[in-house]
Amino acid sequence: MTIKKIAVVGSGYMGGGIAQVLALGGAQVVLGDVSGSVARDNLERLLKQGKAFAEAGLFPEDAHERLTANLSAAGSIEEAVEGVDYVTEAVFESLEVKRDVLGRVSAACAAETIIGTNTSAIPIGELAKFVSHPERFMGVHWMNPAPFIPSVELIASEHTLPAHVDTLEALIRKVGKVPARVADTPGFVANRLQFALYKEAVMVVEEGLATPEQVDLVVSNAFGFRLALFGPFAIGDMAGLDVYASSYKTLAGTYGERLAAPKALQDLVDGGNYGLKAGHGFLDIDPAKRAELLAYRDKAYAALSKLRAELGPAPGLVS
Repeated sequence: MTIKKIAVVGSGYMGGGIAQVLALGGAQVVLGDVSGSVARDNLERLLKQGKAFAEAGLFPEDAHERLTANLSAAGSIEEAVEGVDYVTEAVFESLEVKRDVLGRVSAACAAETIIGTNTSAIPIGELAKFVSHPERFMGVHWMNPAPFIPSVELIASEHTLPAHVDTLEALIRKVGKVPARVADTPGFVANRLQFALYKEAVMVVEEGLATPEQVDLVVSNAFGFRLALFGPFAIGDMAGLDVYASSYKTLAGTYGERLAAPKALQDLVDGGNYGLKAGHGFLDIDPAKRAELLAYRDKAYAALSKLRAELGPAPGLVS
């Protein structure tokens, strides 16, 4: 299936950003919201913003022309979804709100129209209960701000047809994003990890170990710096899983089972598999590529350091 016409229901900050990306990618995008006036106001905002982004070099030079040609506003949610190939719902993260909107969407659009939800944490199987023909429904979780963050999680429920996942993966790639298929569980992958880190950071502050400003300094200049370029498994395999296992042993001595080494990690280490430096790790990195990978890592970190220096400190935050 080829996606040519799309409705974005919920045209605020998140939905508006999604609409901009899809419209810049060549799709005809219709905005739907609580009223036609809200949709029209958001359309005007997105066009002005797109022009400003283009002038700042953040969008292509012809972004305003493309957005003007491809974006429109509907008078109602029902009008927005009429005759479209795909609907992406991006309303407030509330089960009640999404239940109402998804019910209206699925009642008004064609039975073959694919429906996606941008929920941040609600299981897709729960939301599928509110959609007629749930086989055409799935999670399509964009990151904030949508125009600039590459990742989009694709989450199928037990009902979702695999062909629809393929179709939306192709669409996400076409508009320049990086899709990842993940399982249907609360928070999926991105927010399960993100909120686990956030909770631990708050606990560090509550325990008086550091201020919020100091925690942010450590994270953004230490492992958070690395995470801009590599995922946790690549970082661990390059650092050495034996080092990780040893560190977990120390952490568990104070924090108990909560920060004990995961069994899968300990099993690898017990088997003499420390990652890139010996055996294999969670990722089967080709040993012949070791020197090349580490050279790339060092080059990437140096380039990121240079970029951060050029950008300067974030206004209002501790540098």
